[in-house]
Amino acid sequence: MSEFDRMKLRRLDGTLLLVFLGLLRHRKAVRVAEELGLTPSTISHALARLRDIFGDELFLRRADGLDPTAEALRLGPEIEAALARLGAALEGPAPFDPAAAAGTIRLSALDYEVAALFPRFVARVAAKAPGLSFAVRAVSAPAALRLLDGGQIDLALGFFWSLPDWAVSATLLTEGYLTVARAGHPLLGAPASLEAFCAARHLVVAPGGELSGIVDAALARIGRARRVAFAVPQFLAALALVAESDLVATLPRRVVLAHAPRFALGWTAPPVELRSFTSSVVRHRRTARSPLLEWVTGELRAAAEGL
Repeated sequence: MSEFDRMKLRRLDGTLLLVFLGLLRHRKAVRVAEELGLTPSTISHALARLRDIFGDELFLRRADGLDPTAEALRLGPEIEAALARLGAALEGPAPFDPAAAAGTIRLSALDYEVAALFPRFVARVAAKAPGLSFAVRAVSAPAALRLLDGGQIDLALGFFWSLPDWAVSATLLTEGYLTVARAGHPLLGAPASLEAFCAARHLVVAPGGELSGIVDAALARIGRARRVAFAVPQFLAALALVAESDLVATLPRRVVLAHAPRFALGWTAPPVELRSFTSSVVRHRRTARSPLLEWVTGELRAAAEGL
């Protein structure tokens, strides 16, 4: 675009262009004034500005109205198309049609969301949006926010202590805990006592391999401790190990209810008070109006509501 063209654009505004198209359509200034809710004087001043900007008479006066010049007839379709594109942009994105959607949604989620939420979510999107694919990365909450800010993922799922100003979040689940053990384990015979719980050999799920977690912090607050014998990075692996040993594991309630029966495991309430945690779906404000991501977020929340 030349500097001359830029100067023209700086002098134009939407009202001038609407006046131009109105005059081209009606050929009468009074009709355009009525249509746009302007005074005839405003229309005359607008026409004078248009003539100055385009360097052409544009509309010649005649007894019964105005006659467009060849330049006005040339400009008409171009201006009409430009205003149509601007109008479409101002209307916002078109309604989202999941059945016609295609592409890949990039998410971050740890084992909890994958094990507890994704079975229902996968079934929902497969039925409604078969053209969509989902790629899930397992990263920590701080890493997920960095990836989201950098545009490397579209949505981040998980528990976040705090969120930056650019983040838009929606709650998925508020979760508690159950303690699982193999069928016939002494811990399951009656409501577990604190003594029996602390004496058992425990397994924890810790992506970083730590041999402690939320249970140990809660026990420490009341002056107690347990023995953690194993740490594994995934909940389903924990259930498989518990099923083949005397280990016990205290895991998120929905993971236990959804998957422990597959391993013939029993469960009981832990005999120590554990704070609940909230799993959320987070996206960047720059995608706050994305119909696709809005729909995916809605399907994640709907899947969570059914658990």
